[in-house]
Amino acid sequence: MNEWYEQLVKPSWAPPAWVFGPVWTVLYLIIFVTYGIVLGLVITKKVPVYIIVPFVLNLIFNFLFTTIQFGLKNNFLASIDVLLVFISIVVTMIVIFPYSKIIALFQVPYLLWVSFATVLQITITYLNWK
Repeated sequence: MNEWYEQLVKPSWAPPAWVFGPVWTVLYLIIFVTYGIVLGLVITKKVPVYIIVPFVLNLIFNFLFTTIQFGLKNNFLASIDVLLVFISIVVTMIVIFPYSKIIALFQVPYLLWVSFATVLQITITYLNWK
């Protein structure tokens, strides 16, 4: 997995591989807590049930990325997937904001990192296009 990724052409501004683990650890903690709160709000009927849909889609897209990028080794599909992760974060922030501004604000670090990761993935895809 790492061997294949290490051989890809990457932009000079790509972070070293060791950065991803700590960043995602913090982001998954934020995701776990905030998405858990949203689930609780849905279960207790404090927010409409449709609110959970973009959160679930975000988790699906997020978890698919590793399989697509490192399992299938498909940069193009990984670029599409990371765009879906980005879009779903924006939608989660929009739908939850009227009910909980703090949960929406807690998504900002996730959005910022995925914004960077989206540009990085699209750049890697372009640089390795054959």
